[in-house]
Amino acid sequence: MASETSNCEQVFACTRCGDCCRGYGGTYLSEADIASIAEHISVDPETFVSDYCTPSGSRMLLKQGPDGYCIFWDTLCTIHPVKPRMCRQWPYLKSVLVDETNWRSMASMCPGIRTEAPMERVRACIEAFIAAAADRDGEP
Repeated sequence: MASETSNCEQVFACTRCGDCCRGYGGTYLSEADIASIAEHISVDPETFVSDYCTPSGSRMLLKQGPDGYCIFWDTLCTIHPVKPRMCRQWPYLKSVLVDETNWRSMASMCPGIRTEAPMERVRACIEAFIAAAADRDGEP
């Protein structure tokens, strides 16, 4: 699996522009994300949720600053070692497996996404990243 994900630069190469950290519906957090970020910034989870999150239905989102960026964006991600799973997986998202047009839509917002890559390669990379994340996070 590692070799599969290491060949994905032909599909995506992060430019560190921060565009993925701005807007686009927000960053959903799992309970594990909340716990690890709270520990990283040395606050208890309840304080983290009240100070750094906003509810969206039954889930929590990271707050955004007035500029539309995640509150943890400051030229680079300030919580990079513990960034949420949603951020770690970008742009290898299940939504592209459901509808491949999502890849081109995402590319319009992300200069690191390589639209010339064949969709078969894109799908293989997404499947590999999702499987690797599930293994790493202990999910079935």
